[in-house]
Amino acid sequence: MLLGVNIDHIAVLREARKINDPDPLDAVSLVKRAGADQITIHLREDRRHINDYDAARIIENSPLPVNMECAIDKQMIDIVTKLNPHRITLVPEKREEVTTEGGLDLIKNFARIEEISKELKKAAIELSVFIDPSMYQVKMAKSLDVDWIELHTGTYANIYAMLFSNLSYTKHSIKELELDRHSLHVKLQESLKELKDAAFEAHKIGIKVAAGHGLNYQNVQNIIQIPHIKELNIGQSIIARSVFTGLENAIKEMREAIR
Repeated sequence: MLLGVNIDHIAVLREARKINDPDPLDAVSLVKRAGADQITIHLREDRRHINDYDAARIIENSPLPVNMECAIDKQMIDIVTKLNPHRITLVPEKREEVTTEGGLDLIKNFARIEEISKELKKAAIELSVFIDPSMYQVKMAKSLDVDWIELHTGTYANIYAMLFSNLSYTKHSIKELELDRHSLHVKLQESLKELKDAAFEAHKIGIKVAAGHGLNYQNVQNIIQIPHIKELNIGQSIIARSVFTGLENAIKEMREAIR
């Protein structure tokens, strides 16, 4: 199982005080030394954490492949393509959201993503799309000639948190999940089956499968049991753990958890 480490939250800490430290570039060598396989960063339209200068330096200096997440906005695609990362992952993006919630609608955005796909083929940049585990979305991904899909695990992670988190406010984070424990257990299994079926379908039609969003040291155990998921992209939980253990140790712990 490949591990991509999202280092956006290092930049979040820097931007909290609008100063120069910590520098996300400093994390790159530690990520490699800890045994991870990829650097993941998200260049958002509002530049709330990673900025253009960060992205350029990380891509130029990283000994690991860089997976760059961005919106399908033309200006963003032009910027990111010029930076020439190893892979671009298209994600939905809203200014008002705290973090990316839900997958990209390939049906609604088919024509625009088709343009991007052709553009990235010419630039020899891998293309991934961040989608919900829907069989129809997976089939649309094939029509778009993408190299990867990244399955959105946020729904699964939220249900898991509702069942097993000790934090009382978790029960109020998603209204539709305010259910009894039996119903939540049923939904958890349904969510895992959707992920499994989507991964199998993608593998069957020749698309590589990654997964990510909301994964942590506990809930990742169910995800690594799913055949055909080859890569996980994990950020917040690793950076949070690193506050107490150091970044290299936090990554090694995750590396061990998914082995």
